Amino acid sequence: MTAVAAGGVLRCLVVDDEPRLRQVLVHLMRADGFECFEAANGEEALVQLAQHPVTLVMSDVRMPRMDGIELLRQIRARWPDIAVVMITAIADVDVAVSCLAIGAMDYLTKPFHLEEVRARVAQAVEKRRLILENREYQDQLEAKVTNQARRLEELFLASVQSLAEALEVKDPYTRGHSVRVSHYSAVIARTLGIEGELLRQIELGGHVHDIGKIGVREAVLNKADRLTDEEYEHIMIHPVVGWRILAPLLREVPAALNIVRWHHERPDGRGLPDALRGDAIPVEARIVAAADALDAMTSGRPYRQAEMSFEGAIVEIGRHSGNQFDPEVAAAVARAASMGDLVPIPRADAGVLGA
Repeated sequence: MTAVAAGGVLRCLVVDDEPRLRQVLVHLMRADGFECFEAANGEEALVQLAQHPVTLVMSDVRMPRMDGIELLRQIRARWPDIAVVMITAIADVDVAVSCLAIGAMDYLTKPFHLEEVRARVAQAVEKRRLILENREYQDQLEAKVTNQARRLEELFLASVQSLAEALEVKDPYTRGHSVRVSHYSAVIARTLGIEGELLRQIELGGHVHDIGKIGVREAVLNKADRLTDEEYEHIMIHPVVGWRILAPLLREVPAALNIVRWHHERPDGRGLPDALRGDAIPVEARIVAAADALDAMTSGRPYRQAEMSFEGAIVEIGRHSGNQFDPEVAAAVARAASMGDLVPIPRADAGVLGA
């Protein structure tokens, strides 16, 4: 037996209402390197445990005021890392076995041999050590897995960012659009009281909502005139294209994936691609729909050189509340703007129209 365990000196609390038995056990444990404390019953033991960190408790079962079984329950609830060895009379073997079910690591029956006590105590302390080491290993493993998962997520988001940047190279008139939509979406979401994981996914969804435009012909994206019906239908395939591209990648962030597919849906059912109505459209998609429109109305296009003012775009969103935009979202847009939370983001490149 060693006097030092993982975490420091071995300490033992001996609990028995028979002073002579306590003295024998204390003498034995001190000889084996333990620092020892004594208690005559469960209540005194709880006072000692509250004052001293203890490795091992050796407790009689039958004691006045608070018996060993209740003490064992209290220890398991309050100090689960303490090893407990119960001491009982031969007639109380069934009770001792029940104590094992409650959480005791071993039990001794009276009368006992000192070598048997040493062997049982060594076994209980070793079991405790293995449990603590296993828990530490599990904690370290979980931390490592968490760090690796975080790193993988960072790499994934970097890949998604590269896709968004590739789109903006293909369509210079949307340069910075995804960043602005992500920001506006987050402001609107916070105004609606959305926080935490859903807010994070809304920001991500706003950033990648137009990824599907990678599958749209450049001649259509960069056309200097108004789009024909066929060209408009072609460009509006981008929600489904984006959804197909990102579906294998965004399984862990379903709200972001919802945004990619449904940010062109409308409460009146006249949206694309699935003609969803009202609350059938996820709230995250309704939020990004308004943010997307806000940036689109305030950004120039080859066929529309004049940009609407930010204030005018907010009024326009309110004017179409209930048909094109969700009423609660439209109200949140107006409220956020009136509070000064929703303000236009300056274009990074003033030399490029709509940048």
